[in-house]
This record gives sequence, structure tokens and C-alpha cells, in this order.
Amino acid sequence: MQQVDFKLSRNALGRLVMTTADGVVHDGVVPVRAFPIAAPDDGVGLVSADGRELAWLPRLDTLPAPVREMIEAELASREFMPEIRRIRSVSTYATPSTWEVETDRGLTSLVLRGEEDIRRLAGSTLLISDSHGIHYLVRNLASLDKGSRKILDRFL
Repeated sequence: MQQVDFKLSRNALGRLVMTTADGVVHDGVVPVRAFPIAAPDDGVGLVSADGRELAWLPRLDTLPAPVREMIEAELASREFMPEIRRIRSVSTYATPSTWEVETDRGLTSLVLRGEEDIRRLAGSTLLISDSHGIHYLVRNLASLDKGSRKILDRFL
């Protein structure tokens, strides 16, 4: 269990407040993942409202439960990245095109502006940005069904 030399709490507005060992209070602290997709539990910084790093946490799972739960709740409230499980259809193979997809959060449609909005990350992971700036994750290209992979191949 990693020892922490600070305390976390929430203010009346629900924002994180960090109190350091020497009694300095930082209001509006924000947790930031260093590797949000490749290693989401490795390397989380606690950043002040003005962007300064206040603490570095090598691993979330080594933190005391109350601190870890508070940080995970804050991260979950800020991060929105649906994971695509299946591509049901696309309006056209030219861009822009409207995609009907099944995600871990339900059915939705997205508009792909151009092929450059599909980025390969580590291994067979893809990040797809739609016209509204929402990022969709394909964690493992090989885990998609054959039809979904065929559609993606036409855009890659």
C-alpha cells in the first residue's frame, strides 16, 4: 500500500480539495492520467487549478481505498470515451460519412469527417474522433466482428 502525504476531500461544489502534509490547501485539484488508454491505472498526476503538478501517483491500485475511490470517481466524471463493439453500417465509404455503431454505452451514430480522424495507437488499438470531438475507442481491432473489420479496412 502506497502511503500518501496529502488528504483529499470535496468542497461544497463537489470539486476535489487537496491538503498537503504541511497544511497547504489546493482547491479544484484535477487528476490526469499519463497513459489514459495504454495504461489507465499507471501514472496519475494530481494537478492544481492553474496546471501545476502537485503529486504523482505511480499506480492507482496501491493507494488507500478512500483516496483511490475519490480519484477514480473524479476521473470517471471527466472522461467519456465509448468503446466501439460493432459497426452496424456506414452511409458511404467517402468522407464525411455517418456511422451507426454499437458501443459499450449503447447504440449511437457518429460522423467521420475524414480518414485522418482514425488514428492507430499501440498494437491494434484505434481512436476514432467524430465531428463533435468525441473520441471512440476500438480496444482491439481483432476482437471486432468480420463485417466491422471490413468497414474499417476501407477507411484505414
